[in-house]
Amino acid sequence: MDTVFFMIVLSLIILPIFSYSATNSALRGGSYLSAENPEDFLTSAGGDFSAGFYPVGDNAYCFAIWFSKPSCSKNCSVVWMANRDFPVNGKLSELLLLKTGNLILTNAGMTTAWSTDTTSQSPADLHLHDTATYQYTQLVSSRSHTNFSCGFYKLLFDDKNLPRLLYEGPEVSIAYWPVPWNQDWEGGRSPYNSSRLASLDSLGNFASSDSFSFRSSDYGVSLQRRLTLDSDGNARLYSREMGSATWVVSWQAKTQLCEIHGICGPNSTCNYNPLSGSKCSCLPGYKMKKTDDWSYGCEQKFNLSCSNHTEIDFIQLKHVEFYGYDCQMANIHQASLETSLSKFLKQGYSQVMR
Repeated sequence: MDTVFFMIVLSLIILPIFSYSATNSALRGGSYLSAENPEDFLTSAGGDFSAGFYPVGDNAYCFAIWFSKPSCSKNCSVVWMANRDFPVNGKLSELLLLKTGNLILTNAGMTTAWSTDTTSQSPADLHLHDTATYQYTQLVSSRSHTNFSCGFYKLLFDDKNLPRLLYEGPEVSIAYWPVPWNQDWEGGRSPYNSSRLASLDSLGNFASSDSFSFRSSDYGVSLQRRLTLDSDGNARLYSREMGSATWVVSWQAKTQLCEIHGICGPNSTCNYNPLSGSKCSCLPGYKMKKTDDWSYGCEQKFNLSCSNHTEIDFIQLKHVEFYGYDCQMANIHQASLETSLSKFLKQGYSQVMR
């Protein structure tokens, strides 16, 4: 799953009971949804959204909200997931609304996998609405199109109250959008604000409190829209007509995907073609570390010995741009190849990093 941005619909709201609601549009206090019953889900009044147990693997489920027009049973466009890192079993797992107003998700062992930790002074219903306003502190990408657990990319407001895309890998954390070497004002942003607000309307207009804004390529037409942080680290705005199953990209943060940090992992290169997109390749002498996930990068196929009898040399990589501040590396021209090679072997640097 790829996570939908701030102001898109996330409308599970606990409300006081004023009138009886149909079974598929509200969950009453003391009632529950069961993972064993595929008919146990909530539907918004207009039928645009559904909420229930969504399959994420073999006998693995997450409580989620998804677009329900057009109708779908799997491969739906998911808006939100409660327990994306900790799926529950398909047997005996339940979503229970306590009479106190607390919404809890329990697994087969009756342990709590997720909870809202909310309370209500009066009896409560759980309603799913067609429109709502919700604010996240940050968005986290999924690991892949099929792995819904948290990935390495985040969209958040930084310490200056500016929206940024951030890569947080196992070894390094770095912002890559907007490009960190530009001043904030160069991108038309203002860090002199005390709020963290962003909005997207149905016409395709996005605006945030730091003065950043954009319009979709199909601006002016009222469509279903979702701003999503995809698993490849790019933030994209998708649009589609009501009832259509096809989402169309109408804006994206990065047009050059190889500029997204960590997309290919250590010891690899990224090649970009406007027609075919980005392609990762291992450096000479290296192989993929995990064949189904390039974010792990590549590992060496050779054994490196630091003895004086080992023959080793550097390979020149032409037409390769390395991410970072290489212009600040002073006096590097004074070091000879022999000195560099000696230090390389002595310190055991056998990896070519990003």
